[in-house]
Amino acid sequence: MSTNTDVSLSSYDEDQGSKFIRKAKEAPFVPIGMAGFAAIVAYGLYKLKSRGNTKMSIHLIHMRVAAQGFVVGAMTLGMGYSMYREFWAKPKP
Repeated sequence: MSTNTDVSLSSYDEDQGSKFIRKAKEAPFVPIGMAGFAAIVAYGLYKLKSRGNTKMSIHLIHMRVAAQGFVVGAMTLGMGYSMYREFWAKPKP
């Protein structure tokens, strides 16, 4: 009884950079959501100094809501784009 040990594991051979690029091509709004989240958090941390007499907890809540809103918006747009590609832009057989 012989076993085949020469199984091709091409999906395990790709490095993280090429995997990220492949996944970004499949779902382009995921990296947009990640970048927007990072940008909003960076802006919120930058504005932390000049928040005036606003409490720290209120500032952090506003920053969290803005970042989550951007990510949910990007996910919604990505789902709409995915549905468009699958149902309307698909070539007719």
